[in-house]
Amino acid sequence: MSPTSAEPPHSERAAGPEQAVDPERAVGRHRGTHAERGQATYADHGQAAQAERPAPDGDGAPNGPVVSRQEFDRIFEAVRTWGRWDPADRGAWNRVTEEHVRRAAGHVRSGLVVPMALPWNTRPGPDNRKPALHHMTDLGDVESPEPTTHKDFLAADYHGKGVTHLDALSHIAYRGRLYDGRAAQESVDAAGARFGTVAALGPLVTTGVLLDLPAVLGVRWLEPGRAVRAKDVLAAEKALGVTIGEGDAVLLRSGQVRRRAELGAWDPDTASAGFHVDALPLLAERGVCLLGGDGDSDVRPSPVPGVHSPVHALAVTAMGVPLLDNLDLEALAAATAEAGRYAFLLVVAPLNVPGGTGSPVNPVAVL
Repeated sequence: MSPTSAEPPHSERAAGPEQAVDPERAVGRHRGTHAERGQATYADHGQAAQAERPAPDGDGAPNGPVVSRQEFDRIFEAVRTWGRWDPADRGAWNRVTEEHVRRAAGHVRSGLVVPMALPWNTRPGPDNRKPALHHMTDLGDVESPEPTTHKDFLAADYHGKGVTHLDALSHIAYRGRLYDGRAAQESVDAAGARFGTVAALGPLVTTGVLLDLPAVLGVRWLEPGRAVRAKDVLAAEKALGVTIGEGDAVLLRSGQVRRRAELGAWDPDTASAGFHVDALPLLAERGVCLLGGDGDSDVRPSPVPGVHSPVHALAVTAMGVPLLDNLDLEALAAATAEAGRYAFLLVVAPLNVPGGTGSPVNPVAVL
């Protein structure tokens, strides 16, 4: 369906390939026009067709104000939840009760199912330094009697930028400590993790909330290196008509997948849009159980000297909040914009890997 179609904006029909909905245009139907939101248009010279104007409040660098190590450690202490839950290695997933699941199911209206995993990525590139593996092990040409079979092999060093995956609580240590204050060297060795494993997490069913920043700002994507700050989270809630609550999973769309498709790959370890440190106290106050995004949730370059992934340290190690990295949120952005609602049922079912620090995963939203 065209975003300018006369069909009602809250139609429950899924958008097919020839009916793709442009999320920032669709959200504009109930928020005002792009011109009203002050978009900037650039010539098509390998740049985005639309980009944000510089922040009017003089924040300086796009990745936000520098946070000293001393201030970072103060924030770490303020948001940490060590000693709060049993079992501790499920962290903030302990927030999700049966009542949370029932409430999440109430978001299902059309029954539209939207998967969010990137395709299994076997091609090397600046954003995929350790490509996943996929090859055939049986072509059905040597077996008798019938039926013949076809088999294949999969493997991945998935904690990178090329595979959609979940970070468990054993994945990140800060100052030698995992979540709940466990000594990293005593909890993780060559055989795997003994605390904070992905197997301990199990599946998650809860309310997901999409913060679609490009749609809010009327741009095609956030440029790499752009920080999403606490004030941006609050502005997105207001613009999208959603409120992040206890036990919710928050997914941040920067438009990175769209930018890559149009302009090509770049090194997201050097520059990527993501949360600034100052957004984490707000998310901690709201009691989120999961963070995710089409990047890895951290803005890069890091605003904290000497800490390359400060959001990972605050979320995973201090708050006990697992992370979903490298999501494809384009279809979900279109579906939520078309439906006019940005909360949905979210299902995350990681592999049951004893000792694993995470897992490839295909999260699913149901609207």
